[in-house]
Amino acid sequence: MEPPALTQQQRLNAIVKARPLVRAHELRAQGITAATISRAEASGLIRRVSRGLYQSLDSDIDTNQPLAEISKQIPNGIICMTSALAYHGLTDQMPRRIWVAIAKDTWAPTVSYPPMRLVRFKAASIRDGIEYHLISGVEVPIYSVARTLADVFRNPRLVDRSVAIESLKSALSQRKATPSEIYEAARHGGTSKTIAPYLEALTSNG
Repeated sequence: MEPPALTQQQRLNAIVKARPLVRAHELRAQGITAATISRAEASGLIRRVSRGLYQSLDSDIDTNQPLAEISKQIPNGIICMTSALAYHGLTDQMPRRIWVAIAKDTWAPTVSYPPMRLVRFKAASIRDGIEYHLISGVEVPIYSVARTLADVFRNPRLVDRSVAIESLKSALSQRKATPSEIYEAARHGGTSKTIAPYLEALTSNG
């Protein structure tokens, strides 16, 4: 005898247990109606994080969860610049907005929350240096330490040079990237001449 089919509520419970953050269209794709989602929110099973994005109330809150929330809302975006520096522990500055890179001429949805800053990178290089980190059950694309350092040195109008230098010092002292990895990323990004003197000064004593 076949077991009874799961109800929509049971399917929703299973989904949010497996994925702490889930978009409404993902639930609908599993046959969950808007009415069932509304009842789950009213009963306290899930909460609405932002438009079309829900979180299980049973899940632990990750301090980096806003990065996951942005990633769910902008699937083609990559966490970059100061937000990537902060994630990698290279700066004490906590940006008020989450920095997200997308390719030039690529459409990006409007996001009301969390606050973000969108930057446009060349399509030919936007996929270089991406790492994926699991945050609140979401695989979040974040630029690597070396790629992020190259980006901040290349864009002094976006990130102050003093922040870039301190982040470079932190990366080297914490051994989160080697000088050669940083230089290669900078060379690939067209900023090796800018970063080379700082690398040389910071590594000349050992």
